Amino acid sequence: MRLLNTAHGRLLRFVISLVARRQDAEDILQRASVTMWRRFGQFETGTDFIAWATTIAAYEVKNFQRVAGRSRVTFDEELVETLASARVQDLQNYDRRLDALEECVQKLDESSRTLVDAVYSKGEDVKSLAIREGRAPQTFYNRLNFIRRILTDCMREKVAKTV
Repeated sequence: MRLLNTAHGRLLRFVISLVARRQDAEDILQRASVTMWRRFGQFETGTDFIAWATTIAAYEVKNFQRVAGRSRVTFDEELVETLASARVQDLQNYDRRLDALEECVQKLDESSRTLVDAVYSKGEDVKSLAIREGRAPQTFYNRLNFIRRILTDCMREKVAKTV
């Protein structure tokens, strides 16, 4: 259960990348979770849980598309396999990128960290924040774009060093 709970967000993003609607993705992940629970005895402790779980989820996507056929956008089986393979590789780098992001955010000056925290962690609206600070919203949007570029460059550098 701990492994599945920890991986839930990543698995949901994986499934969403393969189907058109979030609701379908949630249904598929629910079925995949039941399958994982039933087959957990086949999982080898110490191996890559995400790889095992995404394989099961990819099969559930194929089953959904074959049986349901209700999605406006459907991919052929070969494309789903290609997308799933690429997405698994992306998920394997997720923790590395998240660690790099946390390090890079800590390197920002305090006012930049405060702005990033307000907008991305606390979910504050940029326009409301600007009004409260007595500044133009565009000033905050420009500042956030600048910060995102700094964070992107920093993350690329850190991730490249860990590969």
